[in-house]
Amino acid sequence: MAAGVRALLQRASFGFTAAQRTSQCFSRQVCSATSTVSDDPKPIPTPENESLLENLNLMGVDVKMARRRQPGVLRKIFTNEQGVARFLQDKGASRKVIASVITRYPRAITRSVDHMEKRWELWRNIFNTDEEIVSILDRSPESFFRSSDNDNLEKNIAFLFSLGFSAKDLHKLLTTAPRTFSNSVELNKQMVEFLEDVCAELGGENPEQFAKSVISRNVYILIRSTKRVKTNIENLRKSLKLKDHELLALLQGSGAEILDLSNEYLKKNFSNLQQKMISLGSKKSDIKKVIMQQPMVLYIGPDTLNHKLDSLVKGGITIKQILEKPKVLDYSTKNIMGKIEELKSVGYDFQKNGINILDSSRKRFDAKMEKLSAPPPEE
Repeated sequence: MAAGVRALLQRASFGFTAAQRTSQCFSRQVCSATSTVSDDPKPIPTPENESLLENLNLMGVDVKMARRRQPGVLRKIFTNEQGVARFLQDKGASRKVIASVITRYPRAITRSVDHMEKRWELWRNIFNTDEEIVSILDRSPESFFRSSDNDNLEKNIAFLFSLGFSAKDLHKLLTTAPRTFSNSVELNKQMVEFLEDVCAELGGENPEQFAKSVISRNVYILIRSTKRVKTNIENLRKSLKLKDHELLALLQGSGAEILDLSNEYLKKNFSNLQQKMISLGSKKSDIKKVIMQQPMVLYIGPDTLNHKLDSLVKGGITIKQILEKPKVLDYSTKNIMGKIEELKSVGYDFQKNGINILDSSRKRFDAKMEKLSAPPPEE
C-alpha cells in the first residue's frame, strides 16, 4: 500500500479540513403566499466531514447513496468507520460486504467497538457461527446497527425465550424479521398480550400457546401494530361471518399468515376474490370455504389472481375443482399452466382424474409424467 494511502487510512476521521472550517451558507428560499418575513438569521448548515468522505471513498463505500440514506452521519465530527471495518473484518466480512453495510446503513460508523462486541455476543446466543451473522448483516445491516440499546436486545431475547421459543425459533425471527429485536421489549409484550386476549375472548383454552403459535406462523407480526392486526381480525370475522370457534381455528392455523397485511390490501383482495369467484359461478359460501381452507389466497393481488383463475378455467379446470383444491392458487400461473400443458400432451383427463396432481413437487410430477408417457404393456 502506498505510504500516502496508508497515512490517509490511519488518519483520524474526526478532524475538520480547512474547507470545513470555512463557513458555507446555502440559502433555500421557500415561496408561499402566506409566508411572513422574518429577521431571524437562517441557520448555517453543518458542512460534511471531508476527512470522513475521503476515508469512505477509499473503503469502497457508495458515498452518494449513503448521503441519500442518512446525510447527517456525513456531517459528524467523530465517527468510527475504521473501527467498524476492522471489527467486521475480524468476524469474517469481506471488504465488499463492509462497504455495502456502511453504504446502506451509514449510522453503523457511529457505533463503538465495545457496543458491537456486546451485541455480537448477544447474537451468538442465537446463531451458531460468526459467518451466519455476517450473512444477516449483508442482507440487513439495519438489523444489527439500528438500535444502540444492547440492554433492550438482551431483554427481548430473554422475553422470547420465556414464551417457550427455542434458539431455532429466535434464529428464524432474527433472520426474517430482525426489527423485532429493535422494538422495545414493552412493545413486543403488548402484541403478545393482545394475542392472548384475542384467544381468551374467542373461547380459547390456552392463550399463551395461541400467541406463540401465531408468532411462529407469522414472524412479521411483532413488527406490526396491534391496531393493524385487530382491524384485520375484525374484517375477517365480518366478511366471512365467522363464529368465535371458526375465527379461533382460522387464526391459530394458516390464517395467522395474513394478519400482517395492510388493512386496505386485505380488504381489496377479499373484495376482488369474491367478485371474481361469483362471476365464475361460485356462491358467497364458496368464498368462505376457500379462505378457511387456503387463507393465503388473500395474499395474491387482484391482477395476478384474476389472471390465474382465468388461465385455469381456460386450461380445462372447473371452478368446482378449484374450490375443492384451492392450494393450486398458491403456485405461479407459469408453473401451473406448464403442468397442465404437459398433462394434456399425454391425454390426461382432469374431469376423470381430478387436479391433485397439480399440487405436487416437481420430482413427484415428473415421476407421474414418466408413468403416463410410458407405452402400454404388450399383451
